[in-house]
Amino acid sequence: MNAALLEMRGLWVKTQHDVPLVQDISLTLQRGEVLGLIGESGAGKSTIGLAALGYARQGCYISGGEVLLNGIDILKLPAALRRGLRGSKVAYVAQSAAAAFNPALTIGRQVCEGPLRHRLMTQAQAQAWAVRLFRALDLPDAEHIGRRYPHQLSGGQLQRAMAAMAMSCRPAVLVMDEPTTALDVTTQLEVLVMLRKLVREFNTAALYITHDLGVVAQIADRIMVLRQGRQVETGNAAAILAEPAQDYTRRLVSERSHRATQPLGKAVDASQPLLAIRHFTSGYNRQPVIRDLNLTLHRGQTLAVIGQSGSGKSTLARALAGLLPATQGLVTFDGQPLDNRYQRRGKETLRRIQLIYQIPDVALNPRQSILEIIGRPLAFYFDLSPRQVSYRVEELLRLTELSPGLMNRYPGELSVGQKQRVCIARALAAKPELIICDEATSALDPLIAEQVLRLLRQLQRQFGLSYLFITHDLATVKRIAHQVAVMYQGNILVSGATDQVFSPPMHPCAETLLNSVPEMRTNWLDELLIKQAKRPTA
Repeated sequence: MNAALLEMRGLWVKTQHDVPLVQDISLTLQRGEVLGLIGESGAGKSTIGLAALGYARQGCYISGGEVLLNGIDILKLPAALRRGLRGSKVAYVAQSAAAAFNPALTIGRQVCEGPLRHRLMTQAQAQAWAVRLFRALDLPDAEHIGRRYPHQLSGGQLQRAMAAMAMSCRPAVLVMDEPTTALDVTTQLEVLVMLRKLVREFNTAALYITHDLGVVAQIADRIMVLRQGRQVETGNAAAILAEPAQDYTRRLVSERSHRATQPLGKAVDASQPLLAIRHFTSGYNRQPVIRDLNLTLHRGQTLAVIGQSGSGKSTLARALAGLLPATQGLVTFDGQPLDNRYQRRGKETLRRIQLIYQIPDVALNPRQSILEIIGRPLAFYFDLSPRQVSYRVEELLRLTELSPGLMNRYPGELSVGQKQRVCIARALAAKPELIICDEATSALDPLIAEQVLRLLRQLQRQFGLSYLFITHDLATVKRIAHQVAVMYQGNILVSGATDQVFSPPMHPCAETLLNSVPEMRTNWLDELLIKQAKRPTA
């Protein structure tokens, strides 16, 4: 076998307080090979990925081991030489494209920045290469999309643009950190196909970080399972998924297999509508994104809203939270008209309706500690003393399966899954009646996601909570939703009881979403693409 392109030997990463995050990790990666890193939130997946760039997050440091790129230990290089490798030899595709792009610069300028900064291309060459990448990634209007700003692209388009930015210097190694987590299932498949195409076309090696076993089955040649910073097992992807050797891996596989089969409990009270949306239209810059929407959410129930990227799901969430104005229509909450601007809502109304954002990186203030973040609604709504706030924050952290020891940390010191649970704890702190969950579990591994769903159902039964649950995870829909609405291009195509919407005969849009959920078979995506190619066009 040829010498490994990337090799890690005995890697250790610790916090500034010498708490180990990654312990004695060793791996190899050949050119053209994809190694999937899977495990629960906080297992060390992203920490290992960043170590491949010779980098550790703020407040952490690489305390031991070697990271060999083409046989050279990059950890022993001067800082300037390590920076020169980042982007040019080893590139990073972040989980949150919205947080990674500079909102003040065009997409094209940011994609061209790497080749220009590393002096690999002229301006004209970099622009031509960017267009080629845009075209390879199936971005619309490849010649001109580079003139747009990040907010002018959908989530799926932005994630593909980030892949183009990572490939701009033609690196030998790609570190892909949950690149499809925030995408709906159909867009996720498109991005997966494009990423596989990049790896194969340019013979690039890749570390693919994910908690979704269905996704990793479609792209990884080998899988390394991690838990609490340690390696659990490593092997061929098909073998690991079919016959895992370790109990923890068996639990992950079993949880993924059975999530959609477990029954949903009965609703608390379906008699009184809590939220009624009638002929509702809203959007940006007077351009409607959602049009003439009609939905009803009953007290104690969960209404799931699903649809492709750009269908208007998150716009609906922001509009109901009062962050976007409505151009027409009426929303009533508990029988009373709901003002479409949060600034004009009373304090009690604000408390009763809470929002869990899709992207925790842009929802949490990086300069505030976890105690301050969760404690703010406690002090604001209930006028608690600092001691009472601290005690209640500890309770909420335990409730969301987080250690009270995280109270004095900052968001940058937490994993994405931990940050998402902080967002959930902050919403629960207000003791709301309605929680708008915008992809609240998309960043969590299957085991933690199941714990959060169990928690949300328990709180619903205990307090009669209602949830508007925006998600692209159909297994989650089946587990938590009493009602479901399928959105497409700002309209509701079909709605009703969850079991009815997903029972034959299904609406074509619902059927497409259901058929796009990756299965834990390594050849599933190839089989799907063959079927789609044979399907007659209209």
